[in-house]
Amino acid sequence: MTHDLVIRGGTVMDGTGAPGFAADVAVTGGAISAVGAIPGRGREELDATGLVVCPGFVDLHTHYDGQAVWDSHLAPSSWHGVTTVLMGNCGVGFAPCRAEDRDTLIELMEGVEDIPGPVLHEGLNWSWESFPQYLDTLERRPRDVDVGVLLPHGAVRVNVMGQRALALEDATAADMAAMAAIAGEAVAAGAFGVSTSRTISHRTLAGDPTPTLRAQEAELLALTRGMGGGLLELISDWNTPDPATEFGMVRRIHRASGRPVLFSLTARHDRTEAWRELLAMSDAAAGEGLSIRPVFPPRPIGILLGLEGSQNPFSGCPSYQAIAHLAPPARAEAMRDPATRARILSEDRVAGSSFPLITRLSWARMFPFGDPPDYAPPRDASLEAQAAREGRRPEEVAYDLLVTGGWIFAPLTNYADYTLDASAECLRHPNAIIGLGDGGAHVGFISDGSFPTFVLAHWGRRGFALEELIRRQTSDTARAIGLTDRGLVAPGMLGDLNILDPDALGLEAPRMVHDLPAGGKRLLQKARGYRATIKRGTVTYRDGEPTGALPGRLLRHGRAAA
Repeated sequence: MTHDLVIRGGTVMDGTGAPGFAADVAVTGGAISAVGAIPGRGREELDATGLVVCPGFVDLHTHYDGQAVWDSHLAPSSWHGVTTVLMGNCGVGFAPCRAEDRDTLIELMEGVEDIPGPVLHEGLNWSWESFPQYLDTLERRPRDVDVGVLLPHGAVRVNVMGQRALALEDATAADMAAMAAIAGEAVAAGAFGVSTSRTISHRTLAGDPTPTLRAQEAELLALTRGMGGGLLELISDWNTPDPATEFGMVRRIHRASGRPVLFSLTARHDRTEAWRELLAMSDAAAGEGLSIRPVFPPRPIGILLGLEGSQNPFSGCPSYQAIAHLAPPARAEAMRDPATRARILSEDRVAGSSFPLITRLSWARMFPFGDPPDYAPPRDASLEAQAAREGRRPEEVAYDLLVTGGWIFAPLTNYADYTLDASAECLRHPNAIIGLGDGGAHVGFISDGSFPTFVLAHWGRRGFALEELIRRQTSDTARAIGLTDRGLVAPGMLGDLNILDPDALGLEAPRMVHDLPAGGKRLLQKARGYRATIKRGTVTYRDGEPTGALPGRLLRHGRAAA
């Protein structure tokens, strides 16, 4: 037995984007030891005849900051061929954190990323205060994927400034020096960099803005200079006062600090050309040798509204709130009462809502969400169009759909013209990065951790080469966050692999499960077409089911991972 694992007879798509080729793949001691015709035997052998063998996917935008503390299986990402995740994005997380600030950081995560407070209160053991101590906590738990972590600016700001951070006050010189020291300590301990948020969409459950919203350029520069390594990840509204001005600030920070930048890029429905401007500015920066890369979604970022979810179009109505405590079946029964129906349909849906995105919901962009799921529904399938055909109000159509147990899909970005053209255009830009699936977050109304499978199943059947789509989710994402030991099927690379049946790739409908601490619920979406996912040469999933193996570990930036 010369190898731990040998995969035989597959078509290797090696993560470079080159055409697939027939070869065996061997893994020994956790790393790929041979690619080609392999005469020796393996302790375990897998037949990949008629299948594709590719690297494990690297997802650089997730929010498993809480789940990674209590859970060894980072579903849904690990169900979709992901073998490495980067969390701590968008400036939110749980370290550093003094005991008196725990509730503040939980409330921020609850509001920004829709992870219920009771889940976090029960699931987090708070065996840390500093960021290095948080990494030590993560390191003690084995997992089905590798985990890298960004230092969240929100937590740093609260740690240094206390209530002044929540009041959005400017940082003083002493504040900035303290934040820079924390950033340097974090990166030295293994953080992959710093994340921050500059969007009004990020709010606590009480509606307060994220503490980093108005952080000045000097503060961001102090953080990035203090890091001494790693990257800056940010999300912005790009309207202070316009995309070019904000991007100019990012360029100055990048030049002064030398830190690569990743920023979230979505095609908004209210500013339909801003994303193209930002894409062009990023491409121009790349032409100058600057690394300021956009991370974009491969389909609409859309919310799922239903009685089982955390939000629906009537969540803010007083008469609905009076029955919201009931279990979904009992709530649906109460909503069938004609008097209750009339009251709810007559009330203001917005005034009493705690959902910060409620004003961005439009009946013209709400659609019945079926099985199999359709992420590109035609305009005439909207609730508004259906209501017009039936001579009813859209509210009535939505209400009746919810009462019968249906879900409503409401795209918030990347669907302004009712097509996926914006995502397709970003896919054609090699400087743009596929991401924003938010695995581990928005557990009650978004199910986008399935992005990796969607990319292959949808775009791989619409003119994009499967080899290139694999490259974009393996070597490209790995290199973007500074990982050079994975993302390729080549000798010496980490033994992280997927065995795929391209013809069978697809998504199941999301379903609500109650498996979080404190009985919390979350939307989960499984995939079809994965024959095996392999982590460090160990099979972690067979035909979509976990094997129980947990070879994943914490990654510390700048240190050997294999």
